[in-house]
Amino acid sequence: MANVWVERTEDGGFRATNARGAEVRIGGGEDEGAFTPVELLLAAVGGCNIVTVEPLTAQRGHRLVRLAMTVEAQKVESNRLGPVTITYDVELPSEAADEVFRAVAGRVHDKYCTVSTSLQDGTEVRLELP
Repeated sequence: MANVWVERTEDGGFRATNARGAEVRIGGGEDEGAFTPVELLLAAVGGCNIVTVEPLTAQRGHRLVRLAMTVEAQKVESNRLGPVTITYDVELPSEAADEVFRAVAGRVHDKYCTVSTSLQDGTEVRLELP
């Protein structure tokens, strides 16, 4: 099970903390040094994909020279995003690595990234009030 604790901070901002003590600042688009909730969602999609692609590609003997990505989406309504687009930026060590990278990245996107598949499948979000 995964969980985070989200709270308002004394300075009026917000913070998410996990059980291992990592913290992320959350705020509005004007808050310096903080992620918006939508940016965190995009970071989760990108992070899930990249941390899964990297070791699987390396296990197949093709450690990528550079592995990065841009993750973006536009708001199509005030409370809804349109499609999320992941654009990889890679430097491959060889032509053989290109085929492996493309196959691994495709499988990760289609099957193995929990965040992406949850968004695509429309995971239910429940609200429990005290």
